[in-house]
Amino acid sequence: MLLPDKAGLAQLLRRYRTWERLVLREPHDPVRRRRLDDVAYTLCVLMGHRTVAEAVRAAESYLGAVARGDRRAPAGRRARGRAVSRIRRHGSDSKERA
Repeated sequence: MLLPDKAGLAQLLRRYRTWERLVLREPHDPVRRRRLDDVAYTLCVLMGHRTVAEAVRAAESYLGAVARGDRRAPAGRRARGRAVSRIRRHGSDSKERA
């Protein structure tokens, strides 16, 4: 999989956050909504995800960004989740070999 340029992705993520804030201030403005939709679509395509939430998480993870107000789980929970997925992957590999 090709990975996007980090500088361009960081700029796109900033643009997404800016339009998101503007739409929250004026939710019925069609121009602002269209701009947010365009940036969200581009973000989804670049990150290879179907939903904006997944694309934003993937972009932040790829950039190593932990922004203020980050909605992700605390570090301890993230680490446990990775350990569980490693165990599951390992378990599924051993089933395939058998």
